[in-house]
Amino acid sequence: MTSIDVDELTKDYGPTRAVDRLTFSVRPGRVTGFLGPNGAGKSTTMRLVLGLDRPTAGTATVGGHPYATLGAPLHRVGALLDPQAAHGSRTARDHLLALAVSNGIAGRRADEVLEETGLVAVAGRRIKTFSLGMRQRLGIAAVLLGEPDVVMLDEPSNGLDPEGIIWIRELMRGMAREGRTVLVSSHLMNETSSFADHLIVLGRGRLLADLPMREFLDSRGRPGVRLRTSEDPRLREALIRKGYLPVREDDGRWTVDGAKAEEIGAAAAAEGIPLLELTDLQTTLEEAYLHLTADASEFAAAASLTAQEA
Repeated sequence: MTSIDVDELTKDYGPTRAVDRLTFSVRPGRVTGFLGPNGAGKSTTMRLVLGLDRPTAGTATVGGHPYATLGAPLHRVGALLDPQAAHGSRTARDHLLALAVSNGIAGRRADEVLEETGLVAVAGRRIKTFSLGMRQRLGIAAVLLGEPDVVMLDEPSNGLDPEGIIWIRELMRGMAREGRTVLVSSHLMNETSSFADHLIVLGRGRLLADLPMREFLDSRGRPGVRLRTSEDPRLREALIRKGYLPVREDDGRWTVDGAKAEEIGAAAAAEGIPLLELTDLQTTLEEAYLHLTADASEFAAAASLTAQEA
């Protein structure tokens, strides 16, 4: 199978450095989330990988080769960067057939991917009549056309309805299970957390993180527990004796920073204190991401900056 390898990749636009000596690899068999604030260099990096821009320095290869040197590239790489790029006067089927012919792909694949993406009923309609969600599905159909080893998607759920979001999520997971290399750029943290196994995070053109999802979340937070009991005074005393600092919230629950549920459960059981609720607190991807990129956002609303300074 094929990986994406970026080595000391740099891109300058005049005095502006959009990508700054990036080095990372996107491996097969997992979905890699590609995250970063606006202006972080994600789109530029993807364009450099696909040969749409030339690097100022460094290299970006697919399976060890520059994209521009690949023969019949749709067999190797499927990419969706802009769902509006398809010619509006063509029908959906004709658009896919043109791509297929140019890459030596059998015409029947156009019908197969139309079926796979749920577009059979509109295959004969002109693309300019499509909604954003329909264009997105058509772009994904083009990605799948050559059954590529590498898939690159920029905001793939943009414009999709809830059913479509679930569909694209399962599609990406399925491709990773088949051993393909899947790179997905997105600003939707909750959605990314539902499908990504690994994360690459950029800020101001530089690499901020390259970690498995679980390691990334653990590195940005510390353990904590939320619990509820019918015997508040006894619970508080028992936990303080164990060296914990329980804090009672307005809703009657307790939170204990730096603890795990199994530790608190064992302490309560030893004292015969009933627990009505016991949950490990998990750092969300959104929280971890905002913590990491707080100083790397080129554009930030005044209210957000005030909250960070508070």
